[in-house]
Amino acid sequence: MPSKPVVCPYCRKKAKLVSGDVIYPHRPDLIDLRFWLCAPCDAYVGCHKPGHGQGGGDKPLGRLANASLRDAKRRAHAAFDTLWQSGAMRRAKAYGWLSLCLGLPVAKTHIGNFDVETCERVIEFCRSKQREIGPNSYR
Repeated sequence: MPSKPVVCPYCRKKAKLVSGDVIYPHRPDLIDLRFWLCAPCDAYVGCHKPGHGQGGGDKPLGRLANASLRDAKRRAHAAFDTLWQSGAMRRAKAYGWLSLCLGLPVAKTHIGNFDVETCERVIEFCRSKQREIGPNSYR
């Protein structure tokens, strides 16, 4: 078990560690992965793979997320990842820029830990930055 119990931010009950087939029964490629799940809230988060720091494969990748937060995180990642994957910024520079926009230390700037409101702010900051950079300005 992780050093602290994983608690659902919606109902405040302890989450349960499950295998990938519980979350994604239609995805055989995810069966061996592990997730923290709060079934009553339909909130879950994946785990780091074994050998990735501490936690032995049970360390959460972020916070438990319900459907609306999962959607917000997907959209935030799509907006943010475009900045560095397109070559407009190097990845480390993009995280530094985002941390300044959000007023967070770089170590705390992880979309996996954000709430819906912060994800929406990420999307707006990234859209603004993309307009500023323009479609043909890379590095």
